[in-house]
Amino acid sequence: RSTPFVGGRPDRALLGFQRASAKCPQPLSDGTREGVFIRQTFWYNHVQSINEEYKIWKRNAPFLYDTVLTHALEWPTLTVQWIPGARSSGDDYECHKVLLGTHTSNSEHNYLMVASVKLPTETVDGAQHFEIPAAKHKLNINIKILHRGEINRARLMPQNPFIVATKSPSEDVFIFDMSKHPSIPCEERGFCPEHRCTGHEKEGYGLSWSPHHKGRLLSGSDDAQICLWDINEAGESIPCVSSWCGHSQAIEDVAWHLHCQHVFGSVSDDKSLLLWDSRANRTTRPIIQVKHAHSADINSLAFSPQNEYLSASASADRTIKIWDFRNTSEALHILRGHQGEVLQLQWAPFDGSLVASCGADRRVILWDVSKIGTRPMSQATTTERVPAELLFVHGGHTSTVSDLCWSSSGHYLLASASEDNVLQIWKPADVVWNDDRHMPQGAVPGISDPPPCAV
Repeated sequence: RSTPFVGGRPDRALLGFQRASAKCPQPLSDGTREGVFIRQTFWYNHVQSINEEYKIWKRNAPFLYDTVLTHALEWPTLTVQWIPGARSSGDDYECHKVLLGTHTSNSEHNYLMVASVKLPTETVDGAQHFEIPAAKHKLNINIKILHRGEINRARLMPQNPFIVATKSPSEDVFIFDMSKHPSIPCEERGFCPEHRCTGHEKEGYGLSWSPHHKGRLLSGSDDAQICLWDINEAGESIPCVSSWCGHSQAIEDVAWHLHCQHVFGSVSDDKSLLLWDSRANRTTRPIIQVKHAHSADINSLAFSPQNEYLSASASADRTIKIWDFRNTSEALHILRGHQGEVLQLQWAPFDGSLVASCGADRRVILWDVSKIGTRPMSQATTTERVPAELLFVHGGHTSTVSDLCWSSSGHYLLASASEDNVLQIWKPADVVWNDDRHMPQGAVPGISDPPPCAV
């Protein structure tokens, strides 16, 4: 995974260029003055190209979105998650909260943060959604909890949103109870998580709370190991309950199955996708193994909220694959649309056919898997062939988009964070969703309604 520039607050166009320049072809140049000039000219032109794309997007945004909010954070965040429970604040607005982290330089403190923002309710006219008064849409940081090292990922416990797990450059996973911390950090108190989960030897990104059992937490790290903890009635230091070692390289993501309470999955830089049963004693043998699931590192895994057989994986090979675990000899379908490494994906919690993905190409793409195979590839106005399942492309970021999250409180509302310190909260216009979506929610051609989970 790419690491954000953390030497301060650089010009965003330059930072966007720095990220993209690592992904695009570079001109040949030697150490001579002429070679350096050629390289600098190439860089400048690339920055200008990104800025022109952004200007075009901004000019068209009022026609494409019901809501767009762009907030410049002091430091980049690699993680974003909506906190459930939006509440009405009067005047046709609701107060929403998001969980964030910081990725600062070595000399600056890092924080786990909660931010709040007022957004229009579902009943407000679409034109008002986009032009939110400045006093209304300002994003405020309400809680800052001192954290040791930058935050690679932070995730809320679904049964208790005050409980947050974080991953950082430390090999340990930290657990915070936000109800026990002041809104403003106390320097004298220092770094004081409620729990420290031990068992890993290296840092990582994979983190997943069980939606079925309160307090059960999975983690995957660069030591190629998966650890499971139970924080219920635990002390300050919590050893792992179980561990699994089926991967040969760094584990990028882990995820609990949303229907089968003992099943979870993992993906790795070894290009494999593994399915595990937490009750099994075989800690090196998964119940399902897809050895060459992608042609490059796999960064993210997510299970369908409505169909127990379906999952999706995102890879550095620029693709997203939809899997049916009844037959893993090949992917059920491949989603192609990203022009760079895909870093994160998530199924919509309110509609089992919608998937959002983001990556190094500065894009967030919304997919409708119910449209797979419903019509042949269409001919776009740019003469590029566009798949029917590609629903919407969000082009508001100018740097790598490191994380995204669907809101469970507002339909079709998303938050996305990029490495140039920008957090965006947005909702595409109703016309995007009101198009002829004739397939049942969560349906995929060739996949029948599943029976109850038998695992």
